[in-house]
Amino acid sequence: MLITILMQKLRAVTAQIPLLAQALRLIGRAAPGWTLVWLVLLVIQGLLPVFLVYLTRSVVDGLVMTLNAVGGWNKLPPLLLPLGLMVGVLVLTACIRSLLGIVRSAQSSLVQDHISVLIQEKSVAIDLACYESAEYYDRLFRARNDAAYRPLELVESLGSLLQNSITLVAMGAVLLEFGLWAPAVLIVSTLPVLYIVLDHRLRQYRWRRDNTINERRAWYCDWLLSSRENASEVRLFELGGHFMASFRTIREKLRRDSLRMQRSQAVAELFASFFALLATGLALGWMVWRAAAGSATLGDLALFYQALNQGQQLLRSLLENVGQMYSSSLFLADFFEFLKIRPKINSPGVPLVLPGSLRMGISFDQVSFRYPETERDVLNGFSLDLGAGKITAIVGMNGAGKSTLVKLLCRLYDPDRGRVTLDGIDIRQVAVPDLRRMVTVLFQEPVRYNLTALDNIRVGDLTVSEDDPAIMEAARAAGAEGLIVRLPEGMRTMLGRWFPGSTDLSGGEWQRLALARAFLRGSPVIVLDEPTSAMDSWSELDWLQRFRELARDRTVLIITHRFTTAMQADVIHVMDNGRIVESGTHQGLLALDGRYASSWRKQMRNGA
Repeated sequence: MLITILMQKLRAVTAQIPLLAQALRLIGRAAPGWTLVWLVLLVIQGLLPVFLVYLTRSVVDGLVMTLNAVGGWNKLPPLLLPLGLMVGVLVLTACIRSLLGIVRSAQSSLVQDHISVLIQEKSVAIDLACYESAEYYDRLFRARNDAAYRPLELVESLGSLLQNSITLVAMGAVLLEFGLWAPAVLIVSTLPVLYIVLDHRLRQYRWRRDNTINERRAWYCDWLLSSRENASEVRLFELGGHFMASFRTIREKLRRDSLRMQRSQAVAELFASFFALLATGLALGWMVWRAAAGSATLGDLALFYQALNQGQQLLRSLLENVGQMYSSSLFLADFFEFLKIRPKINSPGVPLVLPGSLRMGISFDQVSFRYPETERDVLNGFSLDLGAGKITAIVGMNGAGKSTLVKLLCRLYDPDRGRVTLDGIDIRQVAVPDLRRMVTVLFQEPVRYNLTALDNIRVGDLTVSEDDPAIMEAARAAGAEGLIVRLPEGMRTMLGRWFPGSTDLSGGEWQRLALARAFLRGSPVIVLDEPTSAMDSWSELDWLQRFRELARDRTVLIITHRFTTAMQADVIHVMDNGRIVESGTHQGLLALDGRYASSWRKQMRNGA
């Protein structure tokens, strides 16, 4: 029964060999030179214990002969050579151990960096739709948490496996001189350990997979309690105790389940240890009987004991290495699955070339779209034309589908049906980088880069050099020039709160910097999603007075709730529930006395 179960477990282990090969290739690519040195040192370290065992027999037998010989201690000098060699082997072992520490440290750093880059590259390349999926977050969580150390853990396990295998084979050869039964005892005494190790690793892996969501919930509670974004509301609503209690409850359950598994493993390991001790005791008793009968020397007894004892320890270590490799390979399966995610939004094989500037404009043609894992169409048969060189504003309530138009235009998503065109060209026939260079977007919540003011603008177009006057021109166009002049070190001031010596900005000031980088990009199409939402009325008025000059010869789409911003447009569309319900100029829509006019009057009464 035990043999059958072991064979099943071993088949599960061998099924992971392709993953181990992938992991080895990954490690080799990350640190090729260090990996070669590591392998050489492991082979040497694996052979040294065998020399030590043989030298021990020479020393013991030589000492017995010296004590029994006439003249006694005068015969000691011949023992000095094996003793000196033993000391040399021990010193060499210590040196190699130290060298391996240095090699592993360098290897570890390179592998971790390589894996971080792989995760970053994949995170940037995948579709935005992945961020709508809880399953994706589970995969990302496991990839970040496990891949950072699992390959290194695998390196350690493989290294120990290689070293222990070399030593074990040599020890087995040593024991063969006493008969085939000696290595057989060594193997049989460790079978229970093999079963325990493989069974525990598999149960541990399944437990971790099943509890990924709980670990993420614990992390989320911790993030709510410790991040700046949530600090004000957590304090105002006195949520600290609630989320701390949730964190403790989740962590306590995880800890309780983990301890239960550990206790089960400890009991099983205790049984395996007794079994191994019994086998060792019987074998050693037989050798003592032989030595007492004169058919074996004390050196033979010392060699047998060391070889059997070290062999058992090595085999247990080897089995633990196999179990660790098995466990690491199971977790690495998640990492490699994460790396296999392929974006659906790709450039075509033979992309069409867009014109440098639009002549006809942008069209949404019978577009239907719903977000992943939702049941409601945000757009259904939606059509709209945005004239080239015109300023078009779209207004409407939250959830009307306004921001979705921006995401479709930039190919952050593709429509389920219909098409989006630039000058009649379906944007899916254009290389994705070329399309996104055509369009610059100021999102409703722009990123606040914890970089210098200069870099906060320059990220809009990294091809612009740091001393290019276009950067300050973009700042001036966005109304950020006065802000930059007031900063302690001007353009070189570090912004945000992440790093020492930084200066934080108000929401409106951050938005002006985001506007500046949008203008620096110089794209023929500008999309502004609530461009003045974080500005006070004075700043908004200043920006609006110059807006038309900035937008000259560009096609502009403004998504806004503010009618004072919308009225700057050549044409305004009112959007509701995924469709256009009114269109016209500001004055024309007021004269129509429909939804736009009603909302305008309410905003004016409220002073918005």
